Amino acid sequence: MGPLTGKTALVTGAGRGIGRAIALRLARDGARVGVHYGSSAEAAERTVGTIRDGGGQAFALQARLGIPGDAETVWTAFDEHADGVDILVNNAGVLGGRVPFAEVDEASYDEVFAVNTKAAFFLAQHGLSRLRDGGRIINVSTRFTHGARLPELTAYAMSKAAVDSLTATLAKELGPRAITVNAVGPGATDTDMNTARLATEEGRAAIAALSPLNRVAQPDDIADVVAFLASEDARWVTGQWIDASGGSML
Repeated sequence: MGPLTGKTALVTGAGRGIGRAIALRLARDGARVGVHYGSSAEAAERTVGTIRDGGGQAFALQARLGIPGDAETVWTAFDEHADGVDILVNNAGVLGGRVPFAEVDEASYDEVFAVNTKAAFFLAQHGLSRLRDGGRIINVSTRFTHGARLPELTAYAMSKAAVDSLTATLAKELGPRAITVNAVGPGATDTDMNTARLATEEGRAAIAALSPLNRVAQPDDIADVVAFLASEDARWVTGQWIDASGGSML
């Protein structure tokens, strides 16, 4: 039996990248995992299939984030498969492109905040009646909220800074129910979001050099931190932003 046996998790944006790695890791630890996706049904089904092939339990659910009623749609789909949740991982997010500050338009700004911030807020809010006491909320943030500033990612960093604030506030709100709330801040990770930057030997070397460990982060590196926060071992950790960037800001 794994440390999360008997638990049910919902991971948003779990078809690919970091979300997929989180879903796979939580399933290996024994959790039954709701694999949320926005548009890539095939990727989500591959994640579910991999979990089931490994002896785990998982189900897929679809809902587009960043539109009115998205949180309610997610939970309605979730309710068809489970009667409660123990672990909510707000992972789904959009970068909004690397755009100079002067060229950011309102449409892209609004999308970044709708997906990264508003959806996480209301997924947590609508999830409260489903989240069991002693549960976990884990928000995927970014290193760009803590000292690493890139003007071309201003809107993205702002949206995640709001999530960091939500994390600390919810930790106080939900503490009486023994529910912990934490955020994880990755740096550049080997996912499709960074394909172009990692496509050349020079680009990969430059990203690796950001960390004293001198390598590019893999999705599993982030998933393992999330798994710790989801476990009973992290019962005394709440309201925290955990640097998962390989020490890139040292």
